[in-house]
Amino acid sequence: MGHEVVRFLIAGGSATAINWLIRIPLSLVLPFEAALLAAYGLSMVASFWLYRAFVFRGASRGSLRGQVGLFLTVNAAGAGVVLAVSLVVLDGLTVLLPELRPSFAEALAHGAGIAVGAVANYCGHRLLTFGSAPRPSSQVPQSL
Repeated sequence: MGHEVVRFLIAGGSATAINWLIRIPLSLVLPFEAALLAAYGLSMVASFWLYRAFVFRGASRGSLRGQVGLFLTVNAAGAGVVLAVSLVVLDGLTVLLPELRPSFAEALAHGAGIAVGAVANYCGHRLLTFGSAPRPSSQVPQSL
């Protein structure tokens, strides 16, 4: 599983880079919010493919339709985790370090949220989205 985690981080980092790089030219022709959402959607397609083909290698045998639904669900939950952790850390930083610049506190809080969200996403995708279907247990002869 150690190599799988490394592949997950590489695939996730690649999808994040795709998101950022796509948003820049889209911002030339679309309002920022629309460019952001379009880039996010395109990077989600890339991350799904990367996770399915590169990270969770046995996943290609599973149902594509089922995996897409679970992928979207896991990512929505992951976004909630990122938001919740970021807000809790930001509140804590503003109380503990009131002299900290707000932009720096937000960056630290967002980083913490992303880190916890990455763990949540990995677990969700490993167990739900691309997890292997339960296999029937083999019949083991009972000893008398």
